[in-house]
Amino acid sequence: MPSTTTSGGTILRDATARYRKAQREEAGARGAYDAETKRAGAAPRSEVTVLRVGAPADVAAALGIEAGTEVAVRARKMFKDDQLVQLADTYIPVDVAEAAGIEQVDTGVGGIISRMAEAGFAQAEVTEEVSQIEADADQAAALGVQAGEKLLQIIHTGRTEDGRVVEATRHILGPNWTLRFSVPVA
Repeated sequence: MPSTTTSGGTILRDATARYRKAQREEAGARGAYDAETKRAGAAPRSEVTVLRVGAPADVAAALGIEAGTEVAVRARKMFKDDQLVQLADTYIPVDVAEAAGIEQVDTGVGGIISRMAEAGFAQAEVTEEVSQIEADADQAAALGVQAGEKLLQIIHTGRTEDGRVVEATRHILGPNWTLRFSVPVA
């Protein structure tokens, strides 16, 4: 089953396999979202801004660094066809971003996870924390909802084999998302 499908406007994000190399690089895709959206028969598009900022306290805690430490940020507006469906800000330690060459808009086939792996920062474990948040004014305006409306937020962290967190991403999902997680039990 594809990791993202659309039916009646609903977007299914299936985290079971979306980060595997074969999935995120399928047919020259630029990462998991690009691959899964194409697989679902829709046209993916991202507007990407790359900059450096001082890490906010929650991001610094996730990355295991001091608040205010400079990090690279990939701020993305992600579209399915012409509809903005997700806001995603990825924070990356500067040494990782520089080594992986990911401070550019187009990071190539497989996206930043593939570039990190090539630079010696392969992600061995991903954690995703899902919660509801109230849309702030900017999120509401971007995603076409009312301020205060409940949205899903995913805080994604990617760790190397030795436990270093090499990315922390805050995904804010617009309406009509379903999340699926499968876990082996044996």
